[in-house]
Amino acid sequence: MRLRSWYMFLSIALVAAAILLLAVPADAQCSMCRAALNGSNNARFIRGLNIGVLVLLIPPVTIFCSIFVLLRKYRATD
Repeated sequence: MRLRSWYMFLSIALVAAAILLLAVPADAQCSMCRAALNGSNNARFIRGLNIGVLVLLIPPVTIFCSIFVLLRKYRATD
């Protein structure tokens, strides 16, 4: 059983590495934010807004992942 968990960990790590290596940069802006910043020449402000949007994405993703982990942990085994 221990060997199986090692292979599972290794496969997850390889998939995560592949996703990180193949990822393309993306701006985390909605269409309304993009339209408001379209005429702006302040690159520092635009980068700050992108980082802010990504930071605001962290709590919902954390909550979703926590619920998923709890459901997997306490699922009924039939």
